[in-house]
Amino acid sequence: MEKKTFYLTTPIYYPSDKLHIGHAYTTVAADALARFKRHQGYDVMFLTGSDEHGQKIERVARQHGVSPQEYVDRIVDGFRHLWQTLDISYDDFIRTTDERHMKAVQQIFQRLYDKGDIYKAEYSGWYCVPCETHWTERQAGEEHVCPDCGRPVELVKEESYFFRLSKYADRWLKFIEENPDFIQPASRRNEMISFVKQGLEDLSVSRTTFDWGIPVPFDPGHVIYVWIDALSNYITVLGYGSEDESKFRHYWPADLHLVGKEIVRFHTVIWPMMLMALDIPLPKKVFGHGWLILDSGKMSKSKGNVVDPLVLVEKYGVDAIRYFLLREIAFGADGLYSEEALIKRINSDLANDLGNLLYRTLTMMGKYYQGQVPAPGKEEDLDRDLKRVAAEAGDKAEAAMERLEISVALEFIWELVKRANKYIDEAAPWTLVKNGESERLATVMYNLAEVLRILAVMLVPYLTHASQAIWEQLGLPGKAADQGWAARKWGLLSPGVQTRRGAPLFPRIEVDKEEKKTVSESVTPKEASEKISIDQFSQVELRVAEVLVAERVEKSRKLLRLEVAIGEERRQILAGIAKSYQPEMLVGKKIVVVANLKPAKLMGMESNGMLLAASIPGEGEEENISVLTVDRDIASGARVR
Repeated sequence: MEKKTFYLTTPIYYPSDKLHIGHAYTTVAADALARFKRHQGYDVMFLTGSDEHGQKIERVARQHGVSPQEYVDRIVDGFRHLWQTLDISYDDFIRTTDERHMKAVQQIFQRLYDKGDIYKAEYSGWYCVPCETHWTERQAGEEHVCPDCGRPVELVKEESYFFRLSKYADRWLKFIEENPDFIQPASRRNEMISFVKQGLEDLSVSRTTFDWGIPVPFDPGHVIYVWIDALSNYITVLGYGSEDESKFRHYWPADLHLVGKEIVRFHTVIWPMMLMALDIPLPKKVFGHGWLILDSGKMSKSKGNVVDPLVLVEKYGVDAIRYFLLREIAFGADGLYSEEALIKRINSDLANDLGNLLYRTLTMMGKYYQGQVPAPGKEEDLDRDLKRVAAEAGDKAEAAMERLEISVALEFIWELVKRANKYIDEAAPWTLVKNGESERLATVMYNLAEVLRILAVMLVPYLTHASQAIWEQLGLPGKAADQGWAARKWGLLSPGVQTRRGAPLFPRIEVDKEEKKTVSESVTPKEASEKISIDQFSQVELRVAEVLVAERVEKSRKLLRLEVAIGEERRQILAGIAKSYQPEMLVGKKIVVVANLKPAKLMGMESNGMLLAASIPGEGEEENISVLTVDRDIASGARVR
């Protein structure tokens, strides 16, 4: 049985000196959708590329003292490098300077001319070179500026060929009425309907004032204008107009054109009307997503406010950037970018939630079973609830992806991450060990490992490195990406697998890197303590806390970084006990902390609380420190009186 196909495209990007994080947003979103459909078993064709012709390229190349071809070759190398860095899994990269594309575009132009849908006349109007867009006198306004970018437009008068756009307005409106989901989201559809109903002018589709473009086949003094040239890439890449159109017949019509909202008009009005004229079926859907906006407004090179994704990846890692772009912004709406929001998302979702779940689970697996996954025993209600959440998270995430709600899909997956962390607290494996409940402990630990396996499978479209890292730390063979979406089914993990705990997936990001002395190094105890009143003592809030994560602090011989649960609250505490405790010795222990101590910065990291410990001076400068723990099963958050 032949696989179902899924053809997905991004816009082909116009060459500029630098692509910014907004371009990365479109392409990362498309990549997540492509990977998800492959995960479901689809035969996917994922296309991106570069739009390389036009007057702007010709002018910029001249300014750089190179030919237009040399200029775009250099820029396209940068495109490919960025997409490789972001793990973009495109299946083809089309360039409008490719011979396969140029020959097919000439055939498309000829067919439209032969049909009578292209004719020669004189063009007179206002033209925006940066946007490659014609504007009427009314649209340019009294100040003669581009309605899209606000820059000055040029008055152009020249002989031109025109496409009979107005001829297809009624047919287009009928199609939209019969196919209301063609333009998404609905707000974009309503904008386009209003635009077409106001009346369409025929479209200028050739130029004579420059020659960097594809020559009109029957009139070489004209070059084919960008909208027939660039928009045709979606079918020329499939071999349309060539001797072999088998790929076109296999994948067309496209399932999804994913574009920024600023070019929705070209993809939902001009492009469909061209296809109607060519008697080619229309794409199934065009989705116009929002912009990634800074406090200073929409990113653009002219404003000097672009954010370089390569710099962010080098600083935070590719998975962190992909996750932020996919999770932070409701797909279709505008989203606000700030580095503060990025760091917050990394620390909360990736480090605290997902990273801690993996680290805690495999630490306990190593401690209780030498790393080997045990066979589960009898289920309890708590286990059944965990399995229910796992099944529902997968079903809801799948449905959200079908609706192109990528951030919602990740939100559903994170419901499982958070439920598994809570499951650890409720099942309390350390208490099961203490009470000798070996069968129950085996069930709990198997369930935690199985949740991690399922998460590795479900995160394949989004976290391309972390999903495989989880898979490998679980000791599983092969690749998580090869398992398929159906592998999220519960119970596929075989007992006896040897896990291999690795480094934390996502170390917490600390903003302030200024190193400061620790409290223990800067405070000298008094010879005799002053006595305090009971009222003074009552101001100190002592609470039971459970250690969730413990790890060494880089460049410090004394400090351990602990993440503790105080009831429902999670905190980070730094403690100078590294000489007396290996980090794994503390995970799962119930300790006593001062909960209402003002936060302090130690080694550039915030410590929110202080644990209680006793120390006995040893030989030399070393100290033997003993952390105060509770000798009964007391819930974290309980007040110490």
